[in-house]
Amino acid sequence: MKQQMIIRLENVWKIYKMGEVEVPALRGITVDINKGDFVAIIGASGSGKSTMMNLVGCLDLPTRGKIFLKSKDITSLRESDLAALRGRTIGFIFQQYNLLQNMTAYENVLLPLELQDMGEGRASERAKEVLKLVGLTDKMHHLPSQLSGGQQQRVSIARSLVGDPEIVLADEPTGALDSVTGREVIETLYRLWKNEGKTVIMVTHDLHLAEYAHSHIELKDGRITRMAKNDKQKKPQQGDKK
Repeated sequence: MKQQMIIRLENVWKIYKMGEVEVPALRGITVDINKGDFVAIIGASGSGKSTMMNLVGCLDLPTRGKIFLKSKDITSLRESDLAALRGRTIGFIFQQYNLLQNMTAYENVLLPLELQDMGEGRASERAKEVLKLVGLTDKMHHLPSQLSGGQQQRVSIARSLVGDPEIVLADEPTGALDSVTGREVIETLYRLWKNEGKTVIMVTHDLHLAEYAHSHIELKDGRITRMAKNDKQKKPQQGDKK
């Protein structure tokens, strides 16, 4: 069965101007990401990973080239239309959890739905569903300060999922965590891909985390140096964590 392309970058350049100097961060990137992929974007610091993440996530536009999200050329969209498409399609997970400290886990997850004017009953039900999905039903009424780093990141994951996006974009999602809690977070992402059918795109410099992805895109100096399936994809060993 033919795979369905969900994101395409077509000869994409991103050039930053620093005074009179032009600094290319990405140089002629062409890549397709299919629906249901679990992709790790890897490379050393300064390789262009974060720039590529911003473009894949439709948070920025290329200097040259085209980006297609679900067959729509985002470079031709008005910002309001792009924001609406991005909001419906992509959930973001960042290294910093960005939780509101005076709100419980449940309230943090509920907030995006309140901004969408979803009915109160359905919004509450959906927030509880995704907290259960990330194994935090018993922590939903805790404040961020009462949660471990790994639990806070799982609240962040739940918040990214509450609008049921097709794509989950994770930028160094375990960067602030120790190895044990970091593994819990990456296993949660793995299950979202394997069990929930999400397209997961993860930027990481950590090759151990990249082992969980089923394909790799490696960058160096703004160019793709390798694109390959991961034949040794790692799987969680301990099953679902509750």
